[in-house]
Amino acid sequence: MLRDRLHPSSKAGEITHIHEGEWTMTAADVKVREELAQLGLPAPDQIGFVVRDLDQAIAHYDPLFGPFSKTDYGPQKASYQGRSRSAYELKFAFGRIGDLEIELIEWISGDTPHRDFLEKGRDGMHHLRFRVDDLDQWAAKLQAKGYETVWHDRLSPHVAFGYFERDDDPLVLELLQYPEDGDPTTGT
Repeated sequence: MLRDRLHPSSKAGEITHIHEGEWTMTAADVKVREELAQLGLPAPDQIGFVVRDLDQAIAHYDPLFGPFSKTDYGPQKASYQGRSRSAYELKFAFGRIGDLEIELIEWISGDTPHRDFLEKGRDGMHHLRFRVDDLDQWAAKLQAKGYETVWHDRLSPHVAFGYFERDDDPLVLELLQYPEDGDPTTGT
């Protein structure tokens, strides 16, 4: 639980709050949390992890978030960094912890933020996903807060996704527009 008071040794730009036990928050972290709260986003429904080897990641995370189910959507297309839609391929596995979906993503090919994440020497937690009713409306709200749409596609009139990043903030936000009862144009 976040303490309601400042850490006694905090100074501008340093740790400002202490999370009971193990986590700390910097002033920038607090600012991001406050800005997201002001947007009124729903609670996140997914944490996405980018991994180098899907099978190894499943074996590693299964005790925490399993059992996992693998999904292979095959080649897809999306727009990355404002360019025209281009082909990419990813492999996925999905697990859960309570109401929160855990997504493991292995990059196979194409221009995606997952490839860039790996090329920067990273792997692990990559994004939080929020389900929204109107992606375009929420994208405008995020852009007003300094977020840039870096990867997106509209799969049908009712289904779309977007990844949003901003300078000096490692947190990637994914917004998913997907009706609770499935896509009426495809029946899925």
